[in-house]
Amino acid sequence: MSTSHKQNKKRKSRRSIKCHECRTQADCCRFGAWIDLEEAKRIISSGIKGDFFHLEEDKGFPSGFKVGTSYEDEPCIFLGSDGLCLVHKADYSLKPVTCKDFPYENNRISSFADVLCTPYRSRIKKRQKRRQSKS
Repeated sequence: MSTSHKQNKKRKSRRSIKCHECRTQADCCRFGAWIDLEEAKRIISSGIKGDFFHLEEDKGFPSGFKVGTSYEDEPCIFLGSDGLCLVHKADYSLKPVTCKDFPYENNRISSFADVLCTPYRSRIKKRQKRRQSKS
């Protein structure tokens, strides 16, 4: 398979999960996210209220450090009572890459997608039903 064919296939699969079609868009915010320390600093300096937790070294993040947007398994600190992201509402350019990319991590489906992503879960169920009907 050629490289361009693989890239096109990857792009297609990324487009198959449409967040704007999700009826419960806050599902993916039920737990916090790991974000880059520099993104957290930009959010804080913008005046958006919220805390960050668990500073850890992680070479997978551009700054080499990550912070959590929740404590333990609590909802994201930036999830508003209206079910919308406070960062997204204030300034989309400040929204962390991890959040923008979810349900993907490093161009692959996140290991949390089957728990936190309603459109992905429904896609899995549809696939299972098709397999069962073929049997």
